Amino acid sequence: MSAVDVLGWCAVVVGMVVGLPQLVRLVRTRRVDGLSLTAWRTILAANLAWGAHGVRLQQLTMILSNSIGLCTTATIVVLLARRFRRPVVVLLLPSLAAAGLMTTVDHVLGSAAFGVTAILLAVVSNLGQSTQLVRAPHVAGVSALFMTMAVLNQALWAAWGLLVPDTGTVMTAFTVFAMAAFNLVWYTLRRRGLRAFFPTARGVATPQPALATFSE
Repeated sequence: MSAVDVLGWCAVVVGMVVGLPQLVRLVRTRRVDGLSLTAWRTILAANLAWGAHGVRLQQLTMILSNSIGLCTTATIVVLLARRFRRPVVVLLLPSLAAAGLMTTVDHVLGSAAFGVTAILLAVVSNLGQSTQLVRAPHVAGVSALFMTMAVLNQALWAAWGLLVPDTGTVMTAFTVFAMAAFNLVWYTLRRRGLRAFFPTARGVATPQPALATFSE
């Protein structure tokens, strides 16, 4: 088995389970402190688009990783939609549209152009999560294991993209790796006592006192 295969399958394994710690934490604690609905909607679009990209490249590793990851992501989006009291269908439509646009770019303009659109999507996703980590009064709803695995996942895909080689994967993976690493560091600081900057108003987006404070 070549180095490309080893890295690819490692990325598949991590990619398949990367969202599970967050899903488990959400189901067990029912807390959404620090979670970004925008981020998870964007991740959903990315799973769809990268799965289609894997089909075009005929890369089973990429197809499996994003297809299985999609199941976790979709479940998280549905659960968050219920917590935020937002219609699920309305939340899913932009994700589907974004994935369709990226897939069209991939087929018409090629991998590099796809990489640019994927980076933009990744930036939106990570900025959404970064904003919550900075502003949310509490971040207890965020899974530490998920944050760590997100960094590892991007590192593996970056290495895989360099060996294939695939420009779109390399461009996106390195960009997302940097942002995911920032989120992990900031999350760690918040859990160690760093207070929120420009905190969201407590109670504005909290429909029930029993639930954690949250905003999109």
